[in-house]
Parts: sequence; structure tokens; C-alpha cells
Amino acid sequence: MDKFTTSFGRRVTAAEILTGVDLSGRRMIVTGGTSGIGTETVRALAGAGAQITIATRNPDSAKPIIEEFPDTKAVAVDLADLSSVRAFCDDWDGAVDAVVANAGVMMLPNRQVNSQGWEMQLATNYLGHFALVSGLHSALRAADKPRVVVLSSGAQLVAGFDFDDPQFERQPYDPFLAYARSKTADVLLAVGIARRWAEDGIVANACAPGTVHTNLSRHLDQATKQAFGIVDDEGNVLTPDFFKTPEQGAATSVLLAASPLLDGVTGRYFEDNQEAEIIEGGPHTMEAGVEAMLGRVAGWSLDPTAADRLWDYALSTVQDAV
Repeated sequence: MDKFTTSFGRRVTAAEILTGVDLSGRRMIVTGGTSGIGTETVRALAGAGAQITIATRNPDSAKPIIEEFPDTKAVAVDLADLSSVRAFCDDWDGAVDAVVANAGVMMLPNRQVNSQGWEMQLATNYLGHFALVSGLHSALRAADKPRVVVLSSGAQLVAGFDFDDPQFERQPYDPFLAYARSKTADVLLAVGIARRWAEDGIVANACAPGTVHTNLSRHLDQATKQAFGIVDDEGNVLTPDFFKTPEQGAATSVLLAASPLLDGVTGRYFEDNQEAEIIEGGPHTMEAGVEAMLGRVAGWSLDPTAADRLWDYALSTVQDAV
């Protein structure tokens, strides 16, 4: 399978991705669309004519983007609460052309669990999105050329999914390891959809937005922010050359969600608007620094056997919580 490339550079914005593209009549869902990369994803898609539903824990926070695009609406959804996700899916009426699984939480300092007992990073980043797209399967199938986009991260290079203790119930909780495993799971979600729903015409891809200043880093301590190169020793915010603006960070999500260039492309991982290079992952990938991790994906994140196994795990986990 040839590596998929586009003519778009890493600095292109989400709006530029859709130049000349008309999304009128298309209905799309963006989780976490009220800040940062999510807002710019909504702005680009709505600006091209799509009708966007923002799935967010706080619909009031969507007021600014709704004022800008009145056809956009916000619905309360807590991805870490299975009943909330199910209610959203049950209330959805009609087809959905794309789901952009953008919402996430990063490096909670202490192990937290939701009402189902799930570790919160796995619950929010992966299990909630699994339940969402599963609940919307029929709505996706009813659309013409439906797509699912799952946002991951370069953190997936650090660790594969731990099937022996996915919820950190036995091993000591590690904030970054929990995040990394959840981001690997996100890529495997796209692979799983591609393997199971191809006959329904549904395509799915995962992507990393690159490194962007957003509130995703709100749980990081000072030492971690320094290690990631986003603050100096005095706590002043740094913006290295490889960082992107939120408008640029949303570009790959928008490419996968709506560009006609991606018709029929499925089960892959993208960054900087290109399909990423597959490498051997491991803790060593962090040693070279964040910049060296850009544009790469670990083989374990795209492993079809792991994708099948994770799908079965997620399905049983969600069903057991009912």
C-alpha cells in the first residue's frame, strides 16, 4: 500500500484545506469543539457550509462560535459518562456525514475513575469515543461517503495498549503512560472501524495535530512543561519553531473529515497533512525530543490484530457497564 501524500504543507490552515470545497447539506459532529483545535475544526467545516453539532460538556462555552455560525449547535455530552453518550446517540436523528473525535484529556496527575470505574484518560479519550461512533453507526451508514476522524498524538509512539491492565488497576498509575496508551487506542479505533465498517461505506483515519498551545496542557506540572519545551525555567511560555497555531493544528483533522482528496482512504494515520512514517515505537522515542517524534506512527498503533482485540475489549467493557 503506497503512502498517501498531499500537496499541503505543514503550515497550511484548516480553512485553506477546504478552499473551493462546498460542504452544504453535510452534517458533522465535532467533540470538544469549543476551544483550541476543536474550535478551528468547527470554524473551517462550518465556513465551508457544513452543519456542525458540537458535542461538549459545557454547551454554553460554544456561544461565541455559534454566534459566528448560527447553523452550528451545541449539545451536552460527557464522554466519560456512558449514559450521557448513549443519550446523545439516542437523540440523534438522520444521517451524519462525519464524526471528528477531537475531545481529550491529558496527563491527569492522579488516577481518577468515572462512574463506571474506568480510568479517566482511557474513558474520555477512547472508550467514550468508541461508544459514540458505535452508537452512531446507523447514522453514519445512512450518509453518502461517511467519515470518522480520531485525534491521536505523538504520544502513541511511547507505549502500545496494555491489554493486561488497561485501567491501571494493578500497576502504579503513570500520567503520561496512561495518556500514551489512550492515544494508541485512538489510532486502533480508526483501524478497527476501517476493518469492520468498510462494507457500509464508512472510512476512518487517525491523526495528530502537531504541537499546539491549547488548554489540553492544563494538567501538566512545571517540570513536565519544561521537558516538553513549552515553558522556560521561569515559567514563561515558549513557542518553538515546530509549534503550530490552532488554525494549522486543525488542518489535518479537516483534511480527513471533508477533503475530496481523501475519498476512500481508510485505516491510516496522518500528521502535517500527510500519511505518517511507520516506525518501531518505545520509550526511547521520547529521548530524541518532541520534534523528532513528529510525522511518525508506531507499528503497534496500526496493528490489525491489536485493533481487533481492542474492539472486542471496548465492546465488552461498554456492554458490561449498561
